[in-house]
Amino acid sequence: MSGIRTLLTSAIDRGDIPFGVAMATSRETTFASGAAGQARAGLAASETTLFRAFSMSKAVCAFAVLQLMERGRVTLDTPVSDILPAWQELQVLHGFAADGPILKPQTQVATLRHLLTHTSGLAYEFWNADVANYLEVTGHPGILSGLKAALNYPLIAEPGQGWAYGISTDWLGQVVAAVDGRAIDTYCVQEIFGPLGLRDTLFEPDSARDRLCDLSIRDDTGALVPFALDPPAQPEFYGLGHALFTTPADYLRFLRMILNEGSLDGERLASAQSLQLFLADQMQGQTVTPMYTTVPGLAADVILQQQSTHSMLGVICNQTQPGLRASGSQGWAGACNTHYWIDPKRDVAAVFMTQSLPFYDPRVMACLADCERAIYAARA
Repeated sequence: MSGIRTLLTSAIDRGDIPFGVAMATSRETTFASGAAGQARAGLAASETTLFRAFSMSKAVCAFAVLQLMERGRVTLDTPVSDILPAWQELQVLHGFAADGPILKPQTQVATLRHLLTHTSGLAYEFWNADVANYLEVTGHPGILSGLKAALNYPLIAEPGQGWAYGISTDWLGQVVAAVDGRAIDTYCVQEIFGPLGLRDTLFEPDSARDRLCDLSIRDDTGALVPFALDPPAQPEFYGLGHALFTTPADYLRFLRMILNEGSLDGERLASAQSLQLFLADQMQGQTVTPMYTTVPGLAADVILQQQSTHSMLGVICNQTQPGLRASGSQGWAGACNTHYWIDPKRDVAAVFMTQSLPFYDPRVMACLADCERAIYAARA
């Protein structure tokens, strides 16, 4: 689609993005697609460029949980500690004393719903200064270390007491593996990627490394310069909060299955009734709150629409935006500025992918909004 390509090219020329791909599908077919720029030297960006998905992995993990729910293995209200007793060993951080962190035992029961909606009490260090300080003073490994011990962040609040974006989905991946009995990567390949034909959605990028894009970061002058940040290779465990690599075409196919209520090209991965649950608000009266960065070079502030909530899939936009997604649309993003959304009311699912930091960079988000307008104009 020349309009999207033109918008992406203009954004590249302004230095807003290093390169980009945007695609959109209805329930039936891809109706908009455009790519521009060099994903790396000698490799033009395209629908089959391999990207670091980071937190776009979370939706895949949530879908795996949905499948286990449909099979009667778990419910939204299953206590996490019933499946993973180690959960109860996590303590709640109540600040810091001269001799170190002040930690107290949990008093509330954390459920799978809490993990799915980021109301478990776990928070990333990138948007929580107390967690960042805890990791620094204790030497505790960060989640991107790939170490199993990295799962043991302290909680910043009791489960159910509020929204905090963090490593909940990495615990969910452990839930799936414990309940099903297969390693999480095996489960995803056999139950999701294989049936959908997602040949380029990978835990290790080796088979498609010739299509893996470069990553950039904005320096002090505002220019985009090379940067290295990958999910850990061959980790002790695959964290489903961040582990995947994928292509725009593959991820859009995953979204099309969701738009088609769990079925695609004759393969049914979940029932239509389950998909209604998957997309329903699970916040139980709570709302998503602003995320203020602790590391501006890596992540910007993330201020979402007021009254946004959260489904199993992602953040729900509860206000219609003229020319953009409708109320009830939902989605999320990956740390290196890969974004997705699904809009059932308007029969649209879409991806916008570049590969740069900081996450939620206002210049990238402006390009995303331009491409979104072009997608809905094409849909009109």
